[in-house]
Amino acid sequence: MSAAPAGDPAPQGLDPARNPAHAGHNRISTQALTSVAKAAAAQVLAVAPAQVRISWSDDAGSLALSVASAMGAPSLQDVRRNPARVALSGGSVLARATAAKLQILSEVERLTGSQLSRVDVRISGLLANTEGRVQ
Repeated sequence: MSAAPAGDPAPQGLDPARNPAHAGHNRISTQALTSVAKAAAAQVLAVAPAQVRISWSDDAGSLALSVASAMGAPSLQDVRRNPARVALSGGSVLARATAAKLQILSEVERLTGSQLSRVDVRISGLLANTEGRVQ
């Protein structure tokens, strides 16, 4: 496909004056990104969004996400009564935190259209629950 000769107008679909959807810039504020990341992390970690802290950093020009949060987990009493509760809840704390990185990254990218270079997760505590998930 060749380019249009100089002076010829851009094709109908590519001329911003004729199609305003292609004109200008789209930006998502840090606050909006943070709200989405907080909601996604809360869902994955089985806690309320108020339990989640989010921070952003530059990773060699890419966007990196850091999550610090409690994690919902079965109570020790429940695990003593039924050791299978660990597996039913998604595995050990380490296994769940490791899996959470990819789940949070995928969900934030899907919802915002932003590309993240990485997600770091720090579990700051455990919230015991009897249903398997904290709402």
